[in-house]
Amino acid sequence: MSWAEKALSEVLERAGTVEADAGGRWPLYADSVSGRWTTTARGSWAGGFWAGLLWLRAIMSGDPADRATAIDRTASLDPWIEADTGTRGLIFWYGTAFGVATGDAPAATLRDRAAHACLDAYVPELGLVPWGGAFGGPRELARVDGLPGLPRLLRLAGPGGAEAARTQLDLQFGLTAGGRRLHPAWQALPDGTWHPHPDPPPGWSRTAAWLSLAVADTGDGARRRKLLAHPEVAARFAAGSPAVPLVRPGGLPDTSAAAIEAVAALKLAARADQDEAARLRDRAATVLRELVSAHLRDGRLLDGCYDLNHGAATSHELVWGDFFLAVGLAVLTAAIDPFVC
Repeated sequence: MSWAEKALSEVLERAGTVEADAGGRWPLYADSVSGRWTTTARGSWAGGFWAGLLWLRAIMSGDPADRATAIDRTASLDPWIEADTGTRGLIFWYGTAFGVATGDAPAATLRDRAAHACLDAYVPELGLVPWGGAFGGPRELARVDGLPGLPRLLRLAGPGGAEAARTQLDLQFGLTAGGRRLHPAWQALPDGTWHPHPDPPPGWSRTAAWLSLAVADTGDGARRRKLLAHPEVAARFAAGSPAVPLVRPGGLPDTSAAAIEAVAALKLAARADQDEAARLRDRAATVLRELVSAHLRDGRLLDGCYDLNHGAATSHELVWGDFFLAVGLAVLTAAIDPFVC
């Protein structure tokens, strides 16, 4: 068993233990020392990652009981369909993708309903599904962390959904990567223009990660080249660059951002030419090996930062960190196709 296979097995075993102890609540983040989880009743914006992690566990184990657990968790995402949030792409794409890929009809139905709900929430005047008001703050925001999964979900809603997906991706990419610095959040103004929003701030650890993941999923070669040419993105994928980005310059590390970047690099590699593919795959392998050797303990990816500005879970195990680490390891070991989720 390789180091990657061993680490994947540890993460999935940990997920099974946590699920058995969760009592139907949704894990969000865990203290790095005690391992104690902070949970939510409905899963928040990260519930799809927990359901997705349980699906990956079921795929790898082949155990019908594990599959039944994943099916039940996915069904429990249903209340988020009508929630006013742009994070429905995160919730419903990653929460249903493995189920759909393995023939689970309820997961496919849930994903289809979510796709049409997202299209209903699309605002043509803004050119996107806005961030929404479910988590407080201004609702007419374009935030890069609401982008992954959403274009793929919208495309399932027919021609109108495909057009909305293209427009949303064009808008968010242009706003986020239009200058030399990546700006993760923008607010719509009454005159139809966009103004940078301070939260999350420029320099945020997950900006390049979320943007790269969304672009990797498009298969658009021109956009991929433009993404990889951006100075901040190029720095993150460069050989020799620190494997784990800081939440902000001089701040704490964020292993969850590194795990997202590794998955994005593997997806970008799958549709790149031979030399670029080798470079990106080597970068992903380097990042994953560093995460496993320096930050993984008993199946727990430590040192992730949820929200530094508000002092929330600043050095913790994060559910999406575990999810993307597991997906990255599964892709690296050829256990799954890069685009199954």
